[in-house]
Amino acid sequence: MTYLVTGATGTVGRHVVAALLEGGHPVRALTRDPEAAEFPAGIEVVRGDLTDPETLAGALDGVTGLHLITFAGPYFAPLETGPRILEQARAAGVRRITVLHGGGPTPLEDAVRAGDVPWTVVMPVEFMANALEWADSVRTADEVREPFTGRLSAMVHEADIGAVIAVALTEDGHGGREYVVTGPEALTVAEKTEAIADARGRAVRLVELTEEEALARWRAAGMPEETVAFLLEVYRDTPAVGRTVVDTVREVTGRPARRFAEWAKEHADAFRA
Repeated sequence: MTYLVTGATGTVGRHVVAALLEGGHPVRALTRDPEAAEFPAGIEVVRGDLTDPETLAGALDGVTGLHLITFAGPYFAPLETGPRILEQARAAGVRRITVLHGGGPTPLEDAVRAGDVPWTVVMPVEFMANALEWADSVRTADEVREPFTGRLSAMVHEADIGAVIAVALTEDGHGGREYVVTGPEALTVAEKTEAIADARGRAVRLVELTEEEALARWRAAGMPEETVAFLLEVYRDTPAVGRTVVDTVREVTGRPARRFAEWAKEHADAFRA
C-alpha cells in the first residue's frame, strides 16, 4: 500500500508526505534531486522527472495511490506528458489518483479525468505561504508593499491542503470529486499584515501600490506578460471562488481549517530581522 507523491519537495507536496506519514502510510517521495531533498526518517526518496515519464517506471512499482502535480517549471508551465504518465500509472496497478489543480485545464488533469483510475482533483485557493513573498521587505523595512489592499482572500494553510489530499488518496468515497479548499476566513491584505505584525512582535506598515507601480514591479521581476495579466485580473477583481469560505477541510479531514494567524506564528522568524 505504497503512496507516491510527486512534487514532494514543493510547498504542498511536503505536507502531503507529512500527512501520509502521520497516518502510518508507506510514502515514496519523487524528486529530481534526491540528494538535496530533506524528509523525515521513514520516507523512501526516489529520483524522477514528470517531464520525462520514462524515469517514473521504477518509482511506480507497487504503488497504490499516486499524487500528481500539473506543472513543470517556473510560473506553472503545464506538463505536456499527462497521457503517458496515466498509461504508466494504469499499467503499474495504481488504484487512486489525486491531482493538485493548477488553476486551469492542463493535459495531465484532462488525462486523469478521462481515465478509468478513480481520481480526486483538489483545488486550493491562494496559499498562505504566498505571504512569504513579503518576508524580505518586512525584515528590512518593516513594510508590506501591495496593490489593491482591500481585496479579500480565503487563503488556505498548505498543511490543510496536504491533509485533504492524504485522505482522498487513502480512503474510499472521494473518487470523481472536486474539492475546493479554503481557509476559515476571508482576509484583506491589511488584516494579513496585522497578523504578521502580531506574530513577529513588531509593527508592519502597509504601503498600497498603484496599479502602475505593481505592473512595473512584476515586469521588473521578469514575470511573463500572461502572468502579469493574471495577477492584475485576480487582484483587481478576485473571483468569488477565491474569497468565499467553504468547509472542505472539516468535511474531509474531520477537523477545522487553520487560521492565517496560526500560519503567521509558525513562520514568524521569517519576518524577523
